[in-house]
Amino acid sequence: MVYHSSFVDDEGITKACGCPLLPLKSHIKGPAPVSDQDRTDIVDEAITFFRANVFFRNFDIKSSADKLLIYLTFYINVALKRLEGCRTLAEGTKAIINLGLENVPVPGESGFPFPGLFVLPQSHQEAVLLRNYLKQIREETSGRLLSVAYRPNGTPNKWWLAFSKRKFMNIIVP
Repeated sequence: MVYHSSFVDDEGITKACGCPLLPLKSHIKGPAPVSDQDRTDIVDEAITFFRANVFFRNFDIKSSADKLLIYLTFYINVALKRLEGCRTLAEGTKAIINLGLENVPVPGESGFPFPGLFVLPQSHQEAVLLRNYLKQIREETSGRLLSVAYRPNGTPNKWWLAFSKRKFMNIIVP
């Protein structure tokens, strides 16, 4: 059974292209509302559920937050693939920073991994809002992923990096 997001209540949540702009425990500047540090956010859920959800080929969407969970699961898969050859935390941090500098495609653009998951942007402002949110959430996920993919002494955690070989929903990671 697939693990679903606990963020099922959409009331009061801004959306862009059908993607909820959920609050984040983040210090990174962006359009996401700030969440309490003691509460679980969508990034925590994505990292916690990643090792179970990555085995599924199909994902039954029960809420709009599940769409974001799917996107983050795929992004974690891409990030782990980039970390695969990095033997130290410093190398891993450099690889993740380079991944963060890449262009973030939005629905309707080439390179967006899930056409049809989110609706196409109705305006340029909506596309920019979603791109900025996805960039912010990717940076936040990258930072938290480094803390679980590497041990405190800076060596790789093989129990996490082994998942870089998995394909999520049969999508081949570039």
